[in-house]
Amino acid sequence: MRLNKRVFDITISMLLIFLLSPLFLALALLIKATSKGSILYWSSRVGKDNILFQMPKFRSMRVGTPQMATHLLSNPSAYLTPIGSFLRRTSFDELPQLFSILAGSLTFVGPRPALFNQSDLIALRTERGIHHLVPGLTGWAQVNGRDELEIPIKVQLDYEYLHKLSFKFDLQIIGMTVVKVIRGEDITH
Repeated sequence: MRLNKRVFDITISMLLIFLLSPLFLALALLIKATSKGSILYWSSRVGKDNILFQMPKFRSMRVGTPQMATHLLSNPSAYLTPIGSFLRRTSFDELPQLFSILAGSLTFVGPRPALFNQSDLIALRTERGIHHLVPGLTGWAQVNGRDELEIPIKVQLDYEYLHKLSFKFDLQIIGMTVVKVIRGEDITH
């Protein structure tokens, strides 16, 4: 499973980066033209074995937005850039993470990486052995509620994923993710 998963990650991320390069360029130009700051936002995240890494996203929030989960902000829409809502609704803000997959700090399917300051989530994942997994662009918890889930439920779903690990299960989760993105479900704007 591990070798096949890594080969899949490298092959598909390289293919998607190549195919989507015109979209990457267009989004970068739009971000630069509509707001101050860098094109990418680098988020400090918890990776495999609780090692911190920097995860890129197309910047959808204004410079100076507090570093916390978006759903915890009192008025998230007040922090969005002019095209931030579009980036989030389409999940285009997540596209730079294909480079993290290529580098090996992310995989396509795994527990979504916690923010460096989500100590309750990190502690529960460590307790259940989930921290040994490479975090994913999407995951079992993502397709079952995303940010709307309470942390213990999210961790339970991550634990289920840990025990159901298979290439077939990963493909099922990828398929479910594509459907949710197309429908715009469970996305925090």
